Amino acid sequence: MKTYAHESQAGHTPSFFLQRGRVQRNFEVPARAAALEAALHRMGLAPAAPPPLAPRALESVHRADYLDFLATAATDWAALPDPGPEVVANIHPVPEMVAQGARTGASIIARAGWYTADTACPIGAGSWHAIQGAAACALAAAGEAAKGRTAYALCRPPGHHAYAGRAGGHCYVNNAALAAQALRDAGAQQVAILDIDSHHGNGTQGIFWERRDVLTISIHGDPDGYYPWFVGRAHERGGGAGDGRNMNMALARGTGDAGWLDALRYAFAAIRDVKADALVVALGFDASEHEPLGYLSVTEDGFAKAGAMIGGLHLPTAITQEGGYNVDLIGTLLERFLAGWGDA
Repeated sequence: MKTYAHESQAGHTPSFFLQRGRVQRNFEVPARAAALEAALHRMGLAPAAPPPLAPRALESVHRADYLDFLATAATDWAALPDPGPEVVANIHPVPEMVAQGARTGASIIARAGWYTADTACPIGAGSWHAIQGAAACALAAAGEAAKGRTAYALCRPPGHHAYAGRAGGHCYVNNAALAAQALRDAGAQQVAILDIDSHHGNGTQGIFWERRDVLTISIHGDPDGYYPWFVGRAHERGGGAGDGRNMNMALARGTGDAGWLDALRYAFAAIRDVKADALVVALGFDASEHEPLGYLSVTEDGFAKAGAMIGGLHLPTAITQEGGYNVDLIGTLLERFLAGWGDA
């Protein structure tokens, strides 16, 4: 299995994080990627640098105006009088504003609110470079999958909460969506995205909501008690041509290996039903029983079994890294998952 990582990830160093009304340290730190990369080296799967992004590659799933915001936000923010160290919005357009014709203006303060869903995606001087590096890794993994193989992309920052035109939840560019679109562009007739991060892949759902050629499946903690709170429920099945091509499996707090793996088996039936010929796995380790932002209780053995089960589908696969914030453990979880895959 080929693996990919990009050195730029270390330059994304968000510090602001708001949790239950308290400003906390941000959990999405460079040490996450370092731990994952160390695990790849231990397995003899040293990551390669991905090829540079092709011009406008990110526009396959993202709006050009949004990408322009990501590229310029840090510089524009630094030009404000007495700015903080990173871009964090203090207002977002609410549905009443949008219904009455809201639009963003030129101010970076307005743009920050317009293009971010929450306060969990600060933008600093090194963020845009890291965002592009993560996307390049995802597209490199998709290139391998397009050749009938499996590859792993160490994507940091992660991506599955990013919509076509909005960041959120530590995510800026949707790496899994980019990989899925690249597989479609390479000739796959039906792509399935299987998201096993403990948070609902709301951005991925949004991007493919009206698409019939991409099946989106998310197994996650119940949004009645967990981020992203407003979406991720079973009745959200897609719209228009995509009706029936979105599947959400929301699990109760504390769900462990048995319930989590049962949901995975149910997902496999849907993947087979649509006759998917390529797969993207949005791989999060925050379902771990030892996760600091935890809701589910999956063990190391559970991740190993999941790797074996998904690998057993024998589909060309691009694996894109999502969450998992226990820096001391995520390397081990990656080793167990990929070792299980190799045994499939």
